Amino acid sequence: MTATDLLEQVVCEVQKGAAYQDVHPGLIRRVASQMLQRKRNLKEVVKAIRNKIHQVGGAYFERDFPYKRWQAELTLIDWQDKTRLSAYCRNIMQQHASTRERLVILDTFYKTLFEPFMPVRSVLDLACGLNPLALPWMPLAPQATYLACDMYGNLVSFLNGFLAHLHQNGKVEWWDLLEGSPPHPVQVALLLKAIPCLEQLDKNIALSLLQSIQAEHVVVSFPAHSLGGRRKGMPENYETRFRSLTSQLPWRVKRYEFPGEIVFVLSR
Repeated sequence: MTATDLLEQVVCEVQKGAAYQDVHPGLIRRVASQMLQRKRNLKEVVKAIRNKIHQVGGAYFERDFPYKRWQAELTLIDWQDKTRLSAYCRNIMQQHASTRERLVILDTFYKTLFEPFMPVRSVLDLACGLNPLALPWMPLAPQATYLACDMYGNLVSFLNGFLAHLHQNGKVEWWDLLEGSPPHPVQVALLLKAIPCLEQLDKNIALSLLQSIQAEHVVVSFPAHSLGGRRKGMPENYETRFRSLTSQLPWRVKRYEFPGEIVFVLSR
């Protein structure tokens, strides 16, 4: 068996797990290449790959998302009924650890961050998760374009249906960020609490990813505590590392602090 054949066999074995069937195959292949260099037993390799992917994205999903039910519920809501739509979005964002933490600050989070460069006409939301459900709280200009990407295919399909229901210009792409950012020039890019996750796969990803983003402003955030609620000096450590990283970039940096999240806005 050639190395290529072995790699594809490992990818197929990983995808047999229900939680990994809609993970971007390029990402699985990349992690598999790394693990095959460290372990010889096929069973151990597959287990290690699944564990690593869980650390990157699966840990934020507390259960299987009922996309079909969510889509059916959405069809019953008039996209112009802001009260029902907001309640629907809040309920779904509650199901994901990252967006759940942001619910208490939704009314001020995007208004605060976007205010310095309004009107916002185009956004690229990287490793978006359920963040597109926060669109009703984003002060975007009329006819603004909202682009996003994520590693989970079923999530991407659901989110594209959501954008269509809202008559929102834009799309969500199935994407492996280890290959870099989607090549879309935009006014604002969002990279919210994603860098620590991506560094589980590539400890040097932050600089190369930031350099690949084609945006006038990049909003980067880090969690102020672990999923278990422990701070452990996380804000200070993240800020020190990020300041060191951005010293290599010709951008201005502005810092914001919200409950549970520290944010840096990079402007060219």
